[in-house]
Amino acid sequence: MEAESEPYVRLATLRTLHRVVADLNAARSLAGTLQAVVEGSVHGLGFDAAALSLVRPDGDLVVAAVWEYEDRDYGGPAVLLGQVGSRESWDRLLAVSDHWGTLRFLPHDRGWAVGTDIPRWTGDGPLPVYANDWHPEDGLLAPMYSAGGELLGVLSVDRPRSGKRPGAWTREALEMFSLQASIAIGNARLRAEMQRALARLEKEQQALRASEESFRQAFEYAPSGMAITELHGAGRGQLTRVNDALCRLLGRPRAALRQQSFLDLVHPEDRGLLERTSAESGRAELRLARRDGGYQWVCLRNSIVADAAEGPSFLLTHVEDIEDRKRHELQLAHRASHDALTGLPNGAELRSRLAHRLCSLPQGPGGAAEHGAMDQVPCALEGVAAVQVSSGAYGPHSPRSGQEVLEPAGGPLEGGWSVPPRGGGTLVHGYSERAGTPERSGYGAPAPDHVHAVVPTNTESPPEPWHGRSRGTATPAPKGLAVLFCDLDGFKSVNDRFGHNAGDAVLVEVARRLQQAVREGDTVARLGGDEFVVLADGIGGEEASDLAMRLRNAVIPPMRIAGRVVRVGVSMGIGWAGCGMSIEEVLHAADKRMYDEKRARGGAVRGARGERSHRRAV
Repeated sequence: MEAESEPYVRLATLRTLHRVVADLNAARSLAGTLQAVVEGSVHGLGFDAAALSLVRPDGDLVVAAVWEYEDRDYGGPAVLLGQVGSRESWDRLLAVSDHWGTLRFLPHDRGWAVGTDIPRWTGDGPLPVYANDWHPEDGLLAPMYSAGGELLGVLSVDRPRSGKRPGAWTREALEMFSLQASIAIGNARLRAEMQRALARLEKEQQALRASEESFRQAFEYAPSGMAITELHGAGRGQLTRVNDALCRLLGRPRAALRQQSFLDLVHPEDRGLLERTSAESGRAELRLARRDGGYQWVCLRNSIVADAAEGPSFLLTHVEDIEDRKRHELQLAHRASHDALTGLPNGAELRSRLAHRLCSLPQGPGGAAEHGAMDQVPCALEGVAAVQVSSGAYGPHSPRSGQEVLEPAGGPLEGGWSVPPRGGGTLVHGYSERAGTPERSGYGAPAPDHVHAVVPTNTESPPEPWHGRSRGTATPAPKGLAVLFCDLDGFKSVNDRFGHNAGDAVLVEVARRLQQAVREGDTVARLGGDEFVVLADGIGGEEASDLAMRLRNAVIPPMRIAGRVVRVGVSMGIGWAGCGMSIEEVLHAADKRMYDEKRARGGAVRGARGERSHRRAV
């Protein structure tokens, strides 16, 4: 009879086990899964009590779920909920227990192995009569492991309803159930982690959307221009996004700006500055083209917007309108460099332009001053050093023995030593600490593309055409930098007779006439008082004389000042500026020739410069 009923009991148990496993997998949370494990142990496997200790992140085990059979209340596992046992004690307990397959059975006579820090309860059941009866202090444990062999927790069951120690089929059912429970707990943990990850992702996306909206509003409604530029791909450098402030600043529609780059808009003179401006924290003040054809002064500030994973994404450029500031700076610079009365360049600006044109390299003995002028000869002084050479060391046109020449630090000048295009002179420039130093001339070495200025020969009278080395080949007369020093005659009497206002008006009119008489590119400056200086580059002696005549003829006609007709004359001296001369030497030479002309024409001698008006500036 017992042999016939056993298969029925097993089938009923398997049905119950199938139902509790289904409930186990239907749980939606980790807490629900743990509770389904202990309930399934009681209802499906025939035990009166069960507790599940779960491994915490620190390794210790905490009682996470308990359950007792409804009809029996021993006051046992419920009090254990939330209690913690150390991992070390649990490992020792599992080690001393009897191995029933994957299960662990702890007989009551080995209770000493439990220790004091493992939560446990003691039931009030009857003491065993037979050897296989269940003792109240016996324990049956089912360790649960993950697929990787990591301990997830321990399921403890107590008080089998049969009152006997579980047989083979109950043990096998408990093993199967604990395996399914470990799978369900792992899945529940994975779902919980996914839910937490989804919650974090949603929170991050919300923060990202809020940040993007803040950036959009800050970008679109910024009071100054903003632009986003591509950093990669075919559209590198192209404006992909601009705000309304930039459109208003440049007078261009948004669609038109998005088809261009800053290189398309920058002023040609500022293109190099823009190309040199770095993308990261770069700053540049330059001009951008407006739709009306004009240019707008702006300050560009760059910053790279980077993605944590992909690196730099795009370039954010802040475009600030600095037109008013630049206009004010230019006005201040103009006032500092120009005469307030006539608007002409003043003495400081005149010296600056002369210094920009000349270098401290002298012509030296045997140079252009002795052997004929060399017009527009490039200076190459980058990385050169003075050396001594021997006669004939570099061919028939090499420097004379002992002459100091300039040689690159790595060897002779590329292509050999420079020689004059017309016979006779040596174009190798002698330079030493004794002449033409910056301390003496007031300016230093030239730029690499500097064109050497030399004084033409025979400047007193028009020179005859030169002839080259080839018979019948004529070359034009040499050119130079002429300095015409102009001093008004009779200006003091205008001041004395009609007052300083009339004198000022005469100076303004003379400045206007001088500007109209010179060539485009020439400089007319007011040195001070009634003294004017004209710089004319690239002309010869005959052209300089013609220019002086035009200037004189422009000044001497009568002029109407405050209802009166006044007339002034002009004395003029022509000097020549050459590299190696100081600014003061150039002006003094022209001033001396002007004084010589004034004295030769019977003007008042300016021994103590008494003829000078009180308006002469220092």
